[in-house]
Amino acid sequence: MDSIISTFHIDWKIIIAQAINFGVVFAVLYIFALKPLSKLMAERSEKIAKGVDDAKTNAYMLAKTEEEYNTAIAKAKAEANKIFQEGKKEAETKRAEMLETAKNEVASVVENGKKTLEAEKVKMVEEAKKEIIALSMLATEKLIKEKPDLNNL
Repeated sequence: MDSIISTFHIDWKIIIAQAINFGVVFAVLYIFALKPLSKLMAERSEKIAKGVDDAKTNAYMLAKTEEEYNTAIAKAKAEANKIFQEGKKEAETKRAEMLETAKNEVASVVENGKKTLEAEKVKMVEEAKKEIIALSMLATEKLIKEKPDLNNL
């Protein structure tokens, strides 16, 4: 054993000093580098997960709003069609009584129905736009309140 130690010039004092030196360097790096870095990575992962969840929530809200918008449009079309059909039946019964007067009334009813339909359609689109804008602004405000200041990153 002594021959191996003398052949390789092994000094136990240097090996022990190097082991202590390694332990000190490892402890310093662990405390001042590895722990803060792992904490920073965990916080960043949480922020990313929260961002993904918020994006999913916003996508769901957008789909729901779009569905409500389509339902409202379909309902408005059905109601306009019903109004149009009622106007048409009324015009036909009056035509049987007074042909010339009925022709004038049918033209005005159809024209008024189209104007009403257009006015209701424009109003519904504007209301839907306002609702979408309001929901978008609420979602944006929520995201802005919940997100930390980007300058601190």
